[in-house]
Amino acid sequence: MNTNYFRITGYCEQDNFCFIMDCYGMFEKLWQFSSFLITKGLKVLEVGNAEKFSDCNISRIPPNTDQLSLRAIAHGKPEYTTQQVDGVTYKAVKVADKIYVPNKKELL
Repeated sequence: MNTNYFRITGYCEQDNFCFIMDCYGMFEKLWQFSSFLITKGLKVLEVGNAEKFSDCNISRIPPNTDQLSLRAIAHGKPEYTTQQVDGVTYKAVKVADKIYVPNKKELL
């Protein structure tokens, strides 16, 4: 089980861009990853561990204790849309061409 695989969607107000970032092994707790991004002046919009989110069209990264992985970046704020996974419709987030469901318990 990927107990310390985390994904965050964030936004930078100063430079008006959004992003999806993954971390697998650099932090032990999700709040540590969130705090790290906040200290860099970024807003955290969606957070989740591997059990909470559904990948959709973003593949998982291998474990790495030294790096974060920028999965998508786009101008402006992220787009919220819907995504069907196994016949169930969820609220999804889209950055550039990457889509994922941040919370599998949030049905539409």
